[in-house]
Amino acid sequence: MERPRMTAVSQLRGLPTKVSNQFSLGPSMHFPEAAREAFAVEFGRFLDQTVGIAQSERLFDLLSAFALNFDCPWIAYGSLAPGQRGLKLIRRDPAVMLNCPDGWQERYLEMGYDRIDPIMKTSRKRADAFRWSEVYNDGSTTEDERRVFDEAATFGLRSGISVPLHGPEGSFAIMSFARPWNREFQNRTITYLQLAALHFHLRVAKFANSAGIEGAPNLSLREKECILWTARGKSSWEIGKILGISLNTVNFHIKNVKQKLDASSRTLAAIKAVNFGIIEL
Repeated sequence: MERPRMTAVSQLRGLPTKVSNQFSLGPSMHFPEAAREAFAVEFGRFLDQTVGIAQSERLFDLLSAFALNFDCPWIAYGSLAPGQRGLKLIRRDPAVMLNCPDGWQERYLEMGYDRIDPIMKTSRKRADAFRWSEVYNDGSTTEDERRVFDEAATFGLRSGISVPLHGPEGSFAIMSFARPWNREFQNRTITYLQLAALHFHLRVAKFANSAGIEGAPNLSLREKECILWTARGKSSWEIGKILGISLNTVNFHIKNVKQKLDASSRTLAAIKAVNFGIIEL
């Protein structure tokens, strides 16, 4: 059965931006002081578990597990170099870690939402964590920017918060947490997630320079040509005409590129090739 379309218009518009400090783990569950203390214990356990960990992927797994205490199955972290304008959310980019649905990841990149993402714009101006509904309801947010939230909702990311992480010399990162329903994040929840995000960011930044960056896969000249024209929106038939090779040969090279870049589609392979610097549009 096709999943009904859920838009951020109905989910975010009109939701309160100021809420109580009572914890909420689900749409209809409220927790007393004992539960709050339990979450404090979980936060302490998260801090203890990260001691001695020097792999960003392992730290990300620990943060993901901690976020599940607040029913946030999806998190995304990305760091930008000074002067970098946009952030392409893509796995295997050394600056990005995320567990968001593959469909949303591909849609985000295919539509170039990194250029209009209102979370990016807001994070540059804020030092504290913020709810997505605050941004959606802000009068300065354009309809194009709201569309990013609307489309995210169709992939299940129906409410969330983002944590700006500003560093020295213009360095900058964003951590986002998302839920599959439209119930707002409580203030205490935001505090815990913001502290966890900051701890994660500081740990990653501490050993990022020594961790090394995965090198780009080696593509043949013909593979580079095929994926370049794919990135420019050409079909296999059109690429064959441009390069003077058969349709089957084009598909053969694109299949190889997908395997080398561990991409599930030609669109994602093209995006990864751009991010790795293999091709330039």
